[in-house]
Amino acid sequence: MSSRELQRIVVLISGSGTNLQALIDAQGTPALPNARIVLVLSNRKAAYGIARAQSANPPIPTAYLALQPYLKSHPGATRADYDVEVARIVLGAQPDLVVLAGWMHVLGERFLDALGGTVLPEGVPTPPRAIPVINLHPALPGAFDGANAIERTYEAFQCGKVESGGAMVHRVIKEVDRGEPLVVRKVEIHPGEPLEGFEERLHRTEWEIIVEGARMVLEGVHSAQGN
Repeated sequence: MSSRELQRIVVLISGSGTNLQALIDAQGTPALPNARIVLVLSNRKAAYGIARAQSANPPIPTAYLALQPYLKSHPGATRADYDVEVARIVLGAQPDLVVLAGWMHVLGERFLDALGGTVLPEGVPTPPRAIPVINLHPALPGAFDGANAIERTYEAFQCGKVESGGAMVHRVIKEVDRGEPLVVRKVEIHPGEPLEGFEERLHRTEWEIIVEGARMVLEGVHSAQGN
């Protein structure tokens, strides 16, 4: 498969980019064959994931767009307008898959409508098909939606409210962390274990399932194309 035929992935990040690194290391291997990351977009200028992308071989193009600077430079703009601009950048890379890998901003309906090809930003051509969007979330389905899921899971375990933690890759819909789970993995919490120990083991699980989820969705895209 030539470089033009490789399936194209756009990754959205906000932080250190360890999950991004797992995808970088897997692209072009049996774990994530026939795929390449064509853009990494961050909403934080200092995110180390940008450096990871730029130091990859070959280097991966990067972009930066943060909500508050965008609103300040566009008087009268709204959060929804920001989401549209994110969609414009993402669609400009012509992705087959968008992966939210530690992206700390809840994307609204206008982003999802644009990726689905129903309501496109001005000047953006209609994608040939709806672009799937997946997210990595450090909790089991329906357990701890939203932010600080790791800490909330750990605290719930200490109180005897849950028996274990976990992580999942799911499809992104308008309800936060409620999309169809694609890959789910339990991560046990050991009695007396510090939060840092649980967190480290959970992150290692995340690195595995984000690759597995991306491969699963891309295989579905490939089949839908009739190839």
